[in-house]
Amino acid sequence: MFQSLTDRLSDSLRRVTGKARLSEENIAETLREVRMALLEADVALPVVKDFVDSVKQAAVGQDVMRSLSPGQAFVKIVQSELERVMGSANESLDLATQPPAIILVAGLQGAGKTTSVAKLARHLKEREKKSVTVVSADVYRPAAIKQLETLAGEVGADFFPSTAEQKPVDIANAAIAHAKVKFSDVLIVDTAGRLAVDEAMMKEIAELHAAIKPVETLFVVDAMTGQDAANTAKAFGEALPLTGVILTKVDADTRGGAALSVRSITGKPIKFLGVGEKTTALDPFHPDRLASRILGMGDVLSLIEEAEQKVDKEKAQKLARKVRKGKKFDLEDFRDQLQQMNNMGGITGMLDKLPGMGNMAQMAQQNLDMKLFARMEAMINSMTPAERRNPALIQGSRKRRITMGSGTQVQDLNRLLKQHKQMAKMMQKMKGKGMEKMMRGMGGMMGGGGGLPPGGMPPGGMPPFR
Repeated sequence: MFQSLTDRLSDSLRRVTGKARLSEENIAETLREVRMALLEADVALPVVKDFVDSVKQAAVGQDVMRSLSPGQAFVKIVQSELERVMGSANESLDLATQPPAIILVAGLQGAGKTTSVAKLARHLKEREKKSVTVVSADVYRPAAIKQLETLAGEVGADFFPSTAEQKPVDIANAAIAHAKVKFSDVLIVDTAGRLAVDEAMMKEIAELHAAIKPVETLFVVDAMTGQDAANTAKAFGEALPLTGVILTKVDADTRGGAALSVRSITGKPIKFLGVGEKTTALDPFHPDRLASRILGMGDVLSLIEEAEQKVDKEKAQKLARKVRKGKKFDLEDFRDQLQQMNNMGGITGMLDKLPGMGNMAQMAQQNLDMKLFARMEAMINSMTPAERRNPALIQGSRKRRITMGSGTQVQDLNRLLKQHKQMAKMMQKMKGKGMEKMMRGMGGMMGGGGGLPPGGMPPGGMPPFR
């Protein structure tokens, strides 16, 4: 995520971090590079100008000049300004109204609007414990209605059917009546998209908004369109009283122009980030955490939250008990670990959130075959329960049967068995009190008590800037 911006800013700031003292000259040189980095990231020019001016004003102040580590104080200023530009804090949905709370979702065609409706429904169900009804008022694309029905079934949301012959206002009013009968806490209304902003579209969506009076009006926009995303959001904001933005396809965006421009240009907060195709891939937007990631400091808080939501605690505890008792780590345990890692976004998703590991995540993505985990799981699934419990049985004809059943080669299976053996040896070393020692060691690394110090990673603890 935003890798090119991270690389450019890291290079620029690394030069100033080690300075014994800062002068207007070396600050000016670094700010020129920061300015270029932001422009190359497709950040809107007024936003870049305001950002650089604010950093300069704060950096030439006496506090920075007299600081024991002025270079690190300068980096802290850049981080604070990034947070300010993107919004000071996470702004959650305001659903404090008589149910159903209506959320209207708007956006251009192809931005990922319908998928975002399903992701939002899942988020509200799983994290906010709300009952959710979804409806499509996109009468121009019958396929969009069918797509939403399929996705609603996947996320477990109530779906209200509609047809292309109906009027959007009639569909929405009928859905509200249905949601009341179903005692739904939230009704999410998907609307029609267009290939470009046009008068007819704006008139139709303004009429729909006036008829249903939603508590939240969210604009869905593709992050990869850069500052155009902010300009499109502004055009919608002039026609509709938007309450927030959902930025999609953020995982594929190396630049970050939209994330840094939307708030300043529209005055509306980014509320969610779409970070993948799966219906689980929707994250609440935290400006401070994203600023930390952009500067190569990682996002450990999000990683911890993700682990709490996506890791199967029962399986993890079962494995911990097994290891403590010195029992054998078998291929079923190995498969469980692969699945847990996959749920967390794979190895690249995890590395990307660890401090100083952004480049490692990029290298891993380039050098790792991203289908590797799927093949490993397929091989384990092709084994008998006895083979999974006792890998020593897997010889000769058994190997041929497993590789034919999983569509892999014998060398793939040999590699899997070798990796399992290495992991089993490591687990063996942790038996008894070893696991507790390892967890205590990790706690020490995370700031003594196992948590991060207030405010996240201190400037002195940033690996890229040492």
